[in-house]
Amino acid sequence: MNLVENIKEGIRSINANLLRSVLTALIVAIGIASLVGILTAIDGIQSSITDSFSSLGANSFNISVKRPRGRFQGQAERVYPPITYKQSVRFADKFNANAQVSLSSFITQIAEVKRLSEKTNPNISVVGGNMNYIYQEGLDIEKGRNFSEIEDKYGSNVAVIGIGIAKKLFKKDEDPLGEEISVWGIRFRVVGVLSEQGAMDGGSSDDRVIIPLTSGRAMAAGRRLTIDIDVLVNNSITMDEAMGEAQGLMRIIRHDKIGEPESFIVERSESLAETLGDITGYLRIGGVGIGIITLLGASIGLMNIMMVSVTERTREIGIRKALGATPNRIRQQFLIEAIVVTQMGGVAGIILGMALGNMVTYFMEASFIIPWLWIFVSFLIGIVVGVGSGYYPAKKASKLDPIESLRFE
Repeated sequence: MNLVENIKEGIRSINANLLRSVLTALIVAIGIASLVGILTAIDGIQSSITDSFSSLGANSFNISVKRPRGRFQGQAERVYPPITYKQSVRFADKFNANAQVSLSSFITQIAEVKRLSEKTNPNISVVGGNMNYIYQEGLDIEKGRNFSEIEDKYGSNVAVIGIGIAKKLFKKDEDPLGEEISVWGIRFRVVGVLSEQGAMDGGSSDDRVIIPLTSGRAMAAGRRLTIDIDVLVNNSITMDEAMGEAQGLMRIIRHDKIGEPESFIVERSESLAETLGDITGYLRIGGVGIGIITLLGASIGLMNIMMVSVTERTREIGIRKALGATPNRIRQQFLIEAIVVTQMGGVAGIILGMALGNMVTYFMEASFIIPWLWIFVSFLIGIVVGVGSGYYPAKKASKLDPIESLRFE
């Protein structure tokens, strides 16, 4: 009895006990579905995170003043002066890399915005930024426009407001564009309304007023503002080169002497994305663990059913041995049966897992995922589970005495 005949015989045996085979395959399918489903959902979430941080400028870096972190060897660290507005503007003008520079500063986070008789709670953030700020923050303008370079340069009293402020100050049938709002007694003309964003790193953008940085400096006259410099590199391949150029340019602008440490730090803006990536990595490990535990239970159930099958087919095994079947062929037949059953369950589990996983990603507005890697891994796992669960029953069947088997009733 050759290998091909063994495969055919194994399939005939499965068909003869179809209900039992289907139930056994379902046990395996549940394990594979849990594994593929969880990992598909995690891959979809990971893809969504990557896309989100790409739009938020993941290929970016920021420049900030170096802050003291306490005392070292009994001596306090040096306190460096903040990055001034003139230094930040000079950097934006001189930086030659293929990149966009965003300058911004939080003017206040407790402003009250008024329009006619309406007013907001005193929890509105006012941000001064250049024309690149909105784009690099990943904010979308639902209606209207961003302020222009001319408005930014000459400090025009224009503003882009969050949707929460628009709903509070304007009625449903009123168009905020072109209307005036008041912040700290200063009037601003609304030129844009942000789409609903929810909570961002600097608080909710729905309750945020964005004005030109020059206008923000005028509002905060007498206060020293902290200027944030964010650089978005158009090509991530040139990131290190751009960071090196920025470091050299800032040393010149800040008058840092040769041989002395920089008075500023240049950092990639990927820490949050990397942290979330680590979290999804842990989730992936947990998903694999859950899937393995489920498959372990499925393999035990499969082994039990194969043992029952060996007992039921003892007489059949005796007849085959009497006709010349070797122990190796008998063992091979039962192993093939176990592998075929697990692969049946594996295919069903992959389809079910993909459906469940993509259902999760759909509700999270992520793209459809076909987890080719996990499909391949699932087929390998099916073979391993089939061999692991079927080896002992197959070995037991191959060692049966043909005379005693023929007498078995």
